Amino acid sequence: MRALRFHGKGDLRIEDVPEPEVAPGLVKIKVEWCGICGTDLHEYQGGPILIPPPGAPHPLTGETLPVVMGHEFTGRVEEIGEGVTGLRVGDPVIVEPNIRDNTCHQCRHGSYNLCPSGGFYGLSGWGGGLAEYAVIDARNLYVLPPSVPTDVGVLIDPLVVAWQAMIDSGYRPGQSALIAGAGPIGLALLLTLKASGARWVGISEIADARKRQALAFGADAVLDPTVDDVTAEVRAATGGLGAHVSFDASGLPATISTCISAVRPKGTAFNVAIWEEPVELDINTLVTGGKRLAATLGFANVHPSVIAALDDGRIKPADMITARTSLDEVVDHGFDELLRNKDQHIKIIVQP
Repeated sequence: MRALRFHGKGDLRIEDVPEPEVAPGLVKIKVEWCGICGTDLHEYQGGPILIPPPGAPHPLTGETLPVVMGHEFTGRVEEIGEGVTGLRVGDPVIVEPNIRDNTCHQCRHGSYNLCPSGGFYGLSGWGGGLAEYAVIDARNLYVLPPSVPTDVGVLIDPLVVAWQAMIDSGYRPGQSALIAGAGPIGLALLLTLKASGARWVGISEIADARKRQALAFGADAVLDPTVDDVTAEVRAATGGLGAHVSFDASGLPATISTCISAVRPKGTAFNVAIWEEPVELDINTLVTGGKRLAATLGFANVHPSVIAALDDGRIKPADMITARTSLDEVVDHGFDELLRNKDQHIKIIVQP
């Protein structure tokens, strides 16, 4: 079958690879759509970051690069392995890409996204969504309702990241929030916060297309950090105090600093970005306001909540899709297009 594999920084190749075979507990799916994630772009530009490099195989998959990419994907059940129940051939499914050992403390207590041996389909090995087929642990598959087509289903991945961040940040309905960055994760945060009843949500963003989409998705303010004093504007909108919580969905020194300064005393600045390089922080900006800096990785046990929110219309993310392309053209019309024309895109999805 055809698949996109990561060979190193700036080196993505469409290659013929063996078609994966089903086994007990596993399900083979025909991939229908796969999104290109910001994490994929970070790997392309600066990796390997999460992808296991030569000489350091992933502890569960045993693989190193080259690996098949793509972790935001949907498909239809093609073949079902022995012992799997609850799925039928032809079912439309979304893949939860977490790989975990299911034995560690974190896994046994429900936080399998923080498994110390964990990883992701499409980054750590065991295949991925930028391929014609994938074989997935049945526990990682959720059937999509008829109201959620498989192209829109791809957007569940950024939405579950946002939902998990919303929970882990300590945010409560009726509070205020600032989001730095209106890419897919930032817009997903906007949608989830609004669906939960946030009182005020501001966006800091420089790209015109993303500013427009943030307004269309209901942002109460869209600020341009190259023009606006973001911290001052947030305080003005929140009674002079600052936001209850902020989310850095960009991963830049300037954005994490703004997220810290824009929250109120005892507020929380929450990182949801993957960073290519270490960052220096003035810890006193936390200390003097009694503020909290926190983060998480991925998601656990939130897919049902997000799928239900799409099914009942509380979240309507389809407009995040700004372009579609094929597997054969994914490097030029997907990865490079996002890097060349970031101002014009939010999410590009790929049909293998």
